[in-house]
Parts: sequence; C-alpha cells; structure tokens
Amino acid sequence: MIEENERIILIDERGRKYLVKAERKQLHTDLGVVDLSEAIRQEPGARLKSHVGKEFILLRPRIIDYLQKLRRVPQIMLPKDAAQIVAYAGVGPGNFVVDAGVGSGSLAIFLGNLVRPNGRVVSYEVREDFARVAEENINMTGLNDIVTVKLKDIYEGIDEHDVDLVTLDLPQPERVLPHAERALKPGGHLVTFAPCVEHLQRLYRELPNYRFVHCKTIECLVREFEVKPSCTRPKTRMIAHTGYLTFARRT
Repeated sequence: MIEENERIILIDERGRKYLVKAERKQLHTDLGVVDLSEAIRQEPGARLKSHVGKEFILLRPRIIDYLQKLRRVPQIMLPKDAAQIVAYAGVGPGNFVVDAGVGSGSLAIFLGNLVRPNGRVVSYEVREDFARVAEENINMTGLNDIVTVKLKDIYEGIDEHDVDLVTLDLPQPERVLPHAERALKPGGHLVTFAPCVEHLQRLYRELPNYRFVHCKTIECLVREFEVKPSCTRPKTRMIAHTGYLTFARRT
C-alpha cells in the first residue's frame, strides 16, 4: 500500500513516466490534471485518472526509474555501460567500491543498489556543483547510507583500502593507476571509461608498470527492434558509441 509522501511512478498511455510523490498536490500533464492524493493507500498497479479521464498506472519506482529521471549536469553513465561493469567485475552485496568522477551520480547509484545492504560506494568529484547534484540524486534514491560523495581530486590519491572495485570516468585515468594499485585488494578490479582512443593509448602505455593483469577493452552498442505484425526489423536509431570500457585485475 502506498503511504503519504512516498515516491511513486505514474505511467501514462504513451509509456511516459512521472516520478512524483503521493501527496496532496496536483500533477499537471498534457493528458490532464492528476490528483496525487488519490495514490495514497492505493496498491501498486492501480489506475488513477486525470480530470479528462486519461488513465495513469501507479507503481513503486525501482532503480531504473530513478536513473531515467535523475537531474543531469554532465552526461551520465548509461545502463548499457554500467551493466558491463557489473558483468565483468562481478559486483555484488558487501562489495566496497571507489568511483570517480561522480558527475550526476548515475554509476554510483547503479552500483550502490547492488552492493547494499553491507557494501559501500565512495565517489570522488572535484567539482562542487557536480557533487551537490549527485548528492541530491543519491538522496532521492534512498541510497545515502550506502553511497558517499567525496569532494576531492582522485589524481592526488585514494584514501580507502581493501577496495573490491575502482571505476574511473576521467580524462587521464593513467594518473590514478598507482593509487588504484594501493587501494585495491588482490583480485580487485579496475574499470575505466574513456570516450576516445587516445585515452586508451595513454592508459595501455602505463598499465604494464603496475600490478594489473587480464587487461581488455570493449565497446557496448545497443539497438532495439521494432516488432509489428507486418514488419519486424531493427530500429533506425540505436544507442551506439558512448565510450570504451577497459577492465583490469589487480594481482
């Protein structure tokens, strides 16, 4: 049952989502005005109607809903790339993760959802405005007891030890290699996200100088399909190149 002031998702007939609270306010949409107080004490799956009779499906939000509705400052890490990090690094409950730079907080939230209840994510960020937005997004998801934003330049060092995973979304990831080597536990993973080949070239020149093995780089491309009775085919548009993901393991 939905409680008052609980966050909810409303989905209209077009599939558009609205992340709001069940409270005594109105939601104004192009499909009419919805009285949000009508969601209080309803069960997920119920239908609310706007003042013009349009239906909205009521659900509790999951992490993917929050990620789609985050306030964005820089470009966020997309789920297609975050999922590859989880797959190759084996992230799970109880893991300790260091993440940099946090940006809008999407990857930190994605990982924080997986390492709870006993794990931790510490996200480094040098820009105060980005850190502030990331903290707002993390608080919205209820992960503020799992994910911490640290206003510090990770190029100057990593404070944490016995870390399971270090993720780097930075212009010069090679500068963090000595710090990551010290912070990671044996068997821990390093993952870097780089938009350009030049970043990879600098990184691969430095990797042999540190205790990392099983180095590999991938690119993840995702294309949806249109499925219709008369025509099933790949969609014309796709989520193509966002960046290169490089994985390495500390010995």
